[in-house]
Amino acid sequence: MQPHLELIREHQKTIWNNFSPGWEKWDEFNMRFLQPMGEAIIEYLQVKEDDIVLDIATGTGEPGLKIASLAKRGKVWGTDLSENMLAIASEHAAARGVKNYLTKVADVCELPFEDESFDAVSCRMGFMFFPDMDLAAREMFRVLKKGGRMAASVWGTPDKNPWIGAIMNVLGKYIELPAPPPGAPGMFRCSHPGLMSGLFVQAGFKNCAERGLGGMVNYGTAELYWQNMLEVAAPVVFALAKAGEATKSLIKRDLFELLHAKCPAGPLALGYAAIIFYGEK
Repeated sequence: MQPHLELIREHQKTIWNNFSPGWEKWDEFNMRFLQPMGEAIIEYLQVKEDDIVLDIATGTGEPGLKIASLAKRGKVWGTDLSENMLAIASEHAAARGVKNYLTKVADVCELPFEDESFDAVSCRMGFMFFPDMDLAAREMFRVLKKGGRMAASVWGTPDKNPWIGAIMNVLGKYIELPAPPPGAPGMFRCSHPGLMSGLFVQAGFKNCAERGLGGMVNYGTAELYWQNMLEVAAPVVFALAKAGEATKSLIKRDLFELLHAKCPAGPLALGYAAIIFYGEK
């Protein structure tokens, strides 16, 4: 891997290790939010009882743990750059008595598995953070058995994701938020329609498909939304690090006004949009 890509990989590893306590604290909420994307991936994979499955960017364990419950006579490997996140995933597996879910610290661009090792590969909301997406797709293709299935999800366009757009728009009023360089990791790096299915066709996959998935995430209150963003959303935390206390107070005030205007009469619920894509070897 080229040196600049190795730097990206190490930066991503540090971010996810540092944010693992927040993800553990908010795990129930975050997994409920991301569950529809995991279910769509599982629907595409058509998991069989004896499947051997690779769940890339498994984080705190999902959808790998759910897949393991379906592949009762098979096995699921959950990989991630962050050993801290994998420690949480292993704790969840032990707490649920899931014995066919194993973890391994690994870079998707250099998977430590033999060719044609897996019946299926899943990846929920990880692709946009990979240093080299082309290489990642080729590695997924390499480790899949002939006829194997791949399914993944990424975020849709920013305008369809007010759950994160609300706070980022307010931050942009007070803090300079430079656009990431082209091709750099970021939440909306993969949001252009057709980009991901095209990438997987180039990697050798066939019968590729892509579809949108949308819904609402219920935060309940503006205060819970604020606390969630401060503890799990790296872009928000990095932006706020540039602001003094007075500016942070103004940001919070404006954000709460915006959120109240969006949901004046009930619990705070904001929309999200994802893209689910699929391919076969």
